[in-house]
Amino acid sequence: MLTDEPGQDAYKASNPGISAASPRRTGGDLVQLISPEGERISHPEFDLWVSDVTDEQLCSLYEDMVVIRRIDAEATALQRQGELALWPPLLGQEASQIGSGRALRDDDFVFPSYRDNGVAYCRGVEPTDLVRAWRGNASSGWDPYRHNIATQQIIIGSQSLHATGYAMGIQHDGADSVAVALFGDGATSEGDVNEAMVFAASFQVPVVFICQNNHWAISEPVRIQSHIQIADRASGFGIPSMRVDGNDVLAVLAVTRIALDRARKGGGPTFIEAVTYRMGPHTTADDPTRYRDANELEDWAAKDPIARLKALLRTKGLLTEEVEARTQAKADEVARSLRSGVINMPDPAPLDLFKHVYSTPNSWIERQKDHYSRYLESFSGSTQEGAL
Repeated sequence: MLTDEPGQDAYKASNPGISAASPRRTGGDLVQLISPEGERISHPEFDLWVSDVTDEQLCSLYEDMVVIRRIDAEATALQRQGELALWPPLLGQEASQIGSGRALRDDDFVFPSYRDNGVAYCRGVEPTDLVRAWRGNASSGWDPYRHNIATQQIIIGSQSLHATGYAMGIQHDGADSVAVALFGDGATSEGDVNEAMVFAASFQVPVVFICQNNHWAISEPVRIQSHIQIADRASGFGIPSMRVDGNDVLAVLAVTRIALDRARKGGGPTFIEAVTYRMGPHTTADDPTRYRDANELEDWAAKDPIARLKALLRTKGLLTEEVEARTQAKADEVARSLRSGVINMPDPAPLDLFKHVYSTPNSWIERQKDHYSRYLESFSGSTQEGAL
């Protein structure tokens, strides 16, 4: 299992300007450890943060990205076939999600957006649970406290406030876990994200803000939203930031580890801008050909996160037929499980609507439940036993 711990002491000894207490402000520099062609780029300031990543773990990161791309493709197909109401594809953003997700400790708590299914996969959420809400089967697909990841947030950017509040609780408890908020470039124009950064900076709480700059907030290009690099927005709040090649899983892993380490040691919040690209539609209800130049998509396809890691593995002689076959078999099995789970998912009972609204008994909800139960009885003449 990858964590954020290895390499810290050696890193801080050789790079005092990028210690946990004072991370490097990269400005216009884009942290990159694997080129689009799959070449391993040496970067003394960041190499030590991934020095523990073995060849086997590189292959594991590759498998993770292949599997979540397959989950994404299968969910998209299920929506097109009428099995899901909607789906927000993550195609092209696999490295941003796997790199950050695999840097986390079990006791860290994640606050994701609706697109962060790769991070949820890293936290152990079952593929079928990723789509329960999109099928209209449940308000949430999983128990947040079992996986230490909140339910996916549809309201743009509001999870950043939740993350900051949770981080304030961590600080109050004296723990060294970290809250992590993930959102897109468009969310940085929302009041919630800005308010979250104000509080995070004021109280120096252990929170990491990860912005996946995929260049499009639905049909709004990032160049319209921000006339400076998005990472530069954080400096106005006194929050140090880093820009990373979001299609480079190793670089994302490194910068996330740096931010987590800083937060654990009382250094406060960090803002990460992962520069990536949304290769598919905003959701399956969107048609990106109406606003996006095909040449732009072609340019970014050449920077595909899976293709570049695959090229590196080939160069290192790690992508054997056995590894390829094992990876493909895992992706196929997960896809089969997802499809079977969706098609055979039982419908919720009518009175399930009133479950989990409040954590403790509530007379207002109980009264509504009683009224609705008696309404149902008027049709059948009997109570909905299976739903009580």
